[in-house]
Amino acid sequence: MLAEYTGVLVVFTIGTIIVCALLAIHLLLGPRRSFEEKEEPFECGEKQLVSPRQRYAVKYYMVAILFVVFDVEAIFFYPWGAVFRDLGAFGFVAMGIFTIPLAIGLLYEWAKGGLDW
Repeated sequence: MLAEYTGVLVVFTIGTIIVCALLAIHLLLGPRRSFEEKEEPFECGEKQLVSPRQRYAVKYYMVAILFVVFDVEAIFFYPWGAVFRDLGAFGFVAMGIFTIPLAIGLLYEWAKGGLDW
């Protein structure tokens, strides 16, 4: 029974050996130069203008939460679409009940300007 996992063990062992060898080569042959510019934080090639600890607007978080909510709920449409014909009218009504509050919530957010930047 364990013989079935021999291939996985071989691949894992070879991968571990390669990773360790590459890390050792880097430590032995890699550059060790350190200078002031290298130690500064890098942000898209620009120097920092403001503190990274500044507060973000609540609207940023609201858009992020809305994206997660609608993205996760949209995931439920794919399996439903795959078995749409098998579910028949019951599946259509069930997804209609699921979709109507989503559509109303999206229209509400759009009307309130929650999706405007």
